Amino acid sequence: MASAAFQRIREIIASQRMPADIEAMRKGIETTARPLPAGVTGEMVDANGVPCELQMPEGGSADAIVQYVHGGGYVAGSIGSHRNLTGHLALSLGCPVLSVDYRLAPEHPHPAAVEDSVAVYRWLLDQGHSADRIAIAGDSAGGGLTVSTLMKLRDLGLPLPAAAVPISPWVDMAGTGESMVTRSDRDPMVSGPDIRRLAGVFVGPDGDLADQLASPLEGDLSGLPPLLIHVGDDEVLLSDSERLAHKARTSGVDVTLEVWPEMIHVWHSMAGLFPEADDGVARVAEYLSERLAV
Repeated sequence: MASAAFQRIREIIASQRMPADIEAMRKGIETTARPLPAGVTGEMVDANGVPCELQMPEGGSADAIVQYVHGGGYVAGSIGSHRNLTGHLALSLGCPVLSVDYRLAPEHPHPAAVEDSVAVYRWLLDQGHSADRIAIAGDSAGGGLTVSTLMKLRDLGLPLPAAAVPISPWVDMAGTGESMVTRSDRDPMVSGPDIRRLAGVFVGPDGDLADQLASPLEGDLSGLPPLLIHVGDDEVLLSDSERLAHKARTSGVDVTLEVWPEMIHVWHSMAGLFPEADDGVARVAEYLSERLAV
């Protein structure tokens, strides 16, 4: 049974559904922003022209690092909106997190986000970070961007990171998963119409929803590094995670899919507010610690 704190937060979220207006959505996400947790400091850096914040836990190891790409439907979200999640991840893992402020649609439609994420990864390599001590993680749209980044890095022939963690990933722009229907009355945060509306904004009027770097589920997943996929059982995006895990496994990828009972979209973002969120972040840190040798 989910905690009382989680149930209360869920009720609040359900009363504030995603606005249709992009600017309203951006402002809404930013109102949830919280500072970095105690014990983590942030420093803005320019990573090949992409603004990022290097978030370092006190006493943490600088040998390993996590590149984090935030969620927000590719149209909203920022370093600031995700500092609570990324900061708690840095604290729990004991190594820095590089939070990426990639370009957003509609001003910068696909493939701008992928280009920025790849540019940041190249910057990490140029800074002397070894690929086997780098991980990439992201939530929602950032979860899909995590997979797209891996595919692009592979195709470019760059050394791949040690592991990746897509959290509640959005990997099907067309929104064809059965959970769009079966979880529609259980997801307080995202709906099928939300997905389809944002997909059109993301790819732009001349874009292709089946482009494999926009919809990684359409692409070739072979050769990717180990994946930990987290998703809540009450999410309309549940089927995205399930299908991503199945396709990656059949392509020879080492995949761990964890479906968390009663959890909603990117519950990790509320670390410090209820225990299930803390547990989610801790599990991601545990997984990455094993692969980054932190």
